[in-house]
Amino acid sequence: MRWVIRQFSAQATSLFLWAPVLFGSGIALYFGRSGPPNVAELASIAVIIIISLVLALQRRNLLMRWLSFGLLWFIFGYLNAALRAIIVAAPVLGWNYYGPIEGRIIGLDRSASNAPRMILDQISLPGERDIDLPARIRLSAVGNIAPNLLTAGQRVTTTGFLSPPEAAVEPGGFDFRRFAWFNRYGAIGYSRNPVLAAWPRVAGFDAEISVLKLRMHIADWARSGIPGVNGAFAAAIISGDRSEIDPSVLGNLRASNLAHLLAISGLHMGLLSGFVFVLLRLGLVFIPGLALRWPIKKYAAFGALLAATAYLFLSGGNVATQRAFIMAAVVLGAVIVDRPALTLRAVALAALLVLFIAPESLMEAGFQMSFAATTALVAVYRRLNGRGLFRRGGSRWQRLLVWALGVLLTSAIGGLATAPFSAFHFNTMAQFGLLANVLAVPMMGLVVMPAAVMAAMLAPLGLDGFALSVMGGGIGWILMVADWVAHLDGAVRPIMAAQWPVLALVTLAGLVLCLMRGTIRLAGLPIMAIALVIWSAAQRPNILVDPDGRLLGLMTDDGRALNKQSAYSYAASTWLQNDGDSASQAEAYARAGLQVYQGGNIATLNNGWRVVLHWARGVPETPCTADTLFIFTAHNFDLRGPCTVITVEEFTAGGARAIWVNENGLSVVQTLSPNQRHYWQIQ
Repeated sequence: MRWVIRQFSAQATSLFLWAPVLFGSGIALYFGRSGPPNVAELASIAVIIIISLVLALQRRNLLMRWLSFGLLWFIFGYLNAALRAIIVAAPVLGWNYYGPIEGRIIGLDRSASNAPRMILDQISLPGERDIDLPARIRLSAVGNIAPNLLTAGQRVTTTGFLSPPEAAVEPGGFDFRRFAWFNRYGAIGYSRNPVLAAWPRVAGFDAEISVLKLRMHIADWARSGIPGVNGAFAAAIISGDRSEIDPSVLGNLRASNLAHLLAISGLHMGLLSGFVFVLLRLGLVFIPGLALRWPIKKYAAFGALLAATAYLFLSGGNVATQRAFIMAAVVLGAVIVDRPALTLRAVALAALLVLFIAPESLMEAGFQMSFAATTALVAVYRRLNGRGLFRRGGSRWQRLLVWALGVLLTSAIGGLATAPFSAFHFNTMAQFGLLANVLAVPMMGLVVMPAAVMAAMLAPLGLDGFALSVMGGGIGWILMVADWVAHLDGAVRPIMAAQWPVLALVTLAGLVLCLMRGTIRLAGLPIMAIALVIWSAAQRPNILVDPDGRLLGLMTDDGRALNKQSAYSYAASTWLQNDGDSASQAEAYARAGLQVYQGGNIATLNNGWRVVLHWARGVPETPCTADTLFIFTAHNFDLRGPCTVITVEEFTAGGARAIWVNENGLSVVQTLSPNQRHYWQIQ
């Protein structure tokens, strides 16, 4: 007991590091629940807050104060997420719509099929009256587009199809409705018809449109100075414009674990602000007498902070970039106020600010991977520096060896810290990701980002050509490495999906290893081992049915068999990825196991039960026996017999279904709760 008391007493100086953990746990509870808090729950929370505040003011019992403050952080995280969900509320289209669509372009990117995709606001749906129109819609343009039409602020018109954001394709899967809600997308759609200019254009100054125009101008500048795929990559890392990135390039970057170089995140923000900081500090040194009289280090940090702020706006300011900016601002602010910059306290403060501004980012892979890598790097280097492994000095070759070791170690730590999160969210593991990062990341830091800064500084003078060519050469090396690694045998290993509690255990294990002091931090190793054992024993549903009730997937000895060869491709690919199956939809369709009849499919399970998915008007031919489950997705039928039935209304209300074999026959799990739902789940 004395050893336990000593171990926990050693954590007294690092309690603040757990504040974002508790705050994030409250956010996770909100998103993990089936709906927002009701009046009774809010009243209970208010009572708990009052009691916790009273206990926190008690100075005699230190342990009680710690527990009270921890409980307050947890509750405030829960309430912050609930409040954020209300603040971003916007109308959602409640039905499928086909007809004329008008709107103003406020964002551009590419869909999975490489089609131009527009984010529109100021929506007009001619012919629809007395309805609350969506604040924003996301529209893919498959048809012809008038030349030079896709510009910021341009009002466009077309005829297309819109629908409400889609629910998760299986219980526990990625909920696109939540993503759309916090981005205020009230409808998602596409147009196969021509996209034309609509008039009149809205007059007056609009800051968001002005920034978007500047970003697009910078992207055009980068692509004109660096032609081809290298220029598209340059435009993406400078302005966040991925509209010209080739899908094959994206595939190579993901397969080689280099996709993080394309996303404007902590690496880019750190490289840019760090290079500007060094450049300004060296420049101020050459001013006679300045370095002896004034704190030029603080001036350089302030200039780097201004550069990071400009980069935040010019790159689009998405959640990942906001997270990176906050982290950079905390570090540079620490330099300005003479505090240690790269500390776990700075990481904790940045995490708190990000979660306070955008609590929904906790559920995203970007937040989890970014802070996992940052926390692990700071924690490991703090321990190594404490042992004197990276002290300055030594010969030139010794310094070069230390630098090379640092590059290798940084890539290894970052890769190990983010690997579980990458495998959890993307169901793949890049086998040679460490090799790719060791070869590519130094090029990004030593050549690409410095050349980008120099090109931006020389552009007003028209002398940016050489800097852009250097930048393009560095990007060419990165893409060459990505292509080589992606095509190595066994470059990508599929991983079966795990449940959220597994990710929670992995996160807890990493936090204990990085944040705890003393030998108790080694408790993170058995926690990690338990998580990996549970993950390795994960099982997938025997049967899956998509939210539309048309796609059926039966797990067989050869993998999941599908009843559609090409339709409903998103749900099909998601199921196969979650199964850890690298087969295509066509290959899964060719697998044996499903019976087909006019109007539906029959899946026979290994315990003798049959699941009948029926969407036709005619009465099912299958007899209604005690070991049969009927799922009606279009019309209900009054069947005579002891079979189990899921009606059209039940299926529509509950969304996608996952069916498991158990001791009592079958267990059916639905996506949506029948009683209480979050705002984005109500249509």
